[in-house]
Amino acid sequence: MRSFHAVLRRLLHAVLLGLVGAGIVHIIVLLLVPEFSERDAWSRLSMASDLYKMTRLDAEAGGAPVVKSVDPLFYATACRFDLGEGMVRIKAPGHVPFWSVSVYDRNGHNIYSFNDHTATGGVLDAVVLTPAQMIDVRKDLPEDLQGAIFVEAPIEEGIFVIRAFVPDDSWKPIVSRFFEQSSCELQDF
Repeated sequence: MRSFHAVLRRLLHAVLLGLVGAGIVHIIVLLLVPEFSERDAWSRLSMASDLYKMTRLDAEAGGAPVVKSVDPLFYATACRFDLGEGMVRIKAPGHVPFWSVSVYDRNGHNIYSFNDHTATGGVLDAVVLTPAQMIDVRKDLPEDLQGAIFVEAPIEEGIFVIRAFVPDDSWKPIVSRFFEQSSCELQDF
């Protein structure tokens, strides 16, 4: 009977030692998270460009890509914004085979997505604003915003990403021009 209690005691000791060790490793990993979180998309974009400036994410623009794409048939550009300064308007003239847009908060959580099939005439014209800014805009909607897509986002800072489909090499200059002519501007109304 004594040997059974000794084995049980050793087993309990080993389990407790394993749990304490796992807890220590867990705490160390949590303390290392800030080290790795500084390499997120917001930080990479802030090193590449200023707020309200369109930045190509793919290597096609020259140099290393800001964010690696998993699909070689899509090019992408992004714009960081701060809704605390006012609402932001994103426009891109012209037509490409397909474009899609995503709005992310500073932490990379997708807030809203849409594509050319939901836009008026397939033209990219969108406004990102807070709920309070949306109330002000609804009071007296400016004429030039009549066809815009309104993205009401309960965030302060965010990233606007445009992706465009490049079906073959002949479309590369057209998609590049689409991105070059796109704009991300702070709007005061």
